[in-house]
Amino acid sequence: MVSARRSFEGTLPIAAMTRLCEELANSDGIIKFWLDFGRDSLETDYVDVRAETSLSLTCQRTLEPFLLPVAVNTRLGLIRQERDEAALPPDYEPLLIAEDGRLKPVEMIEDELLLVLPLVPVNPESRLPDQLTGRDEGADFAVAERSRNPFEVLRELKK
Repeated sequence: MVSARRSFEGTLPIAAMTRLCEELANSDGIIKFWLDFGRDSLETDYVDVRAETSLSLTCQRTLEPFLLPVAVNTRLGLIRQERDEAALPPDYEPLLIAEDGRLKPVEMIEDELLLVLPLVPVNPESRLPDQLTGRDEGADFAVAERSRNPFEVLRELKK
């Protein structure tokens, strides 16, 4: 595929990616993908991986599901041994291929999608409930008590 500079595009159901589904609120939807194989001017074999989808995540602020649009655009340098990673150009990510030279495109796309997931998913449109953000009168009193001068008691004793 590298020598022939092959390209592939298509769609995959999110449900086909079991490791990704473990991180999602639900597995509905599809992934659009593009794979472009080639060899650069330095004779480095690569595959460009692009994917677009919306993933259903659970917001850690509100614990409600939300859709996060994600896009992947990565160039993977195809290497046969780990020591070959040092020879890759700086903008390439290494991809260790099997001895038989076969790649599993679904796993490759799934890996890239897992890497773009946020560590702590938070819906950018969410806000905390009013009872959590509202100012409590007891809290205002506690803040006022703490802001008093601690030496005020000594001043009273001095009188």
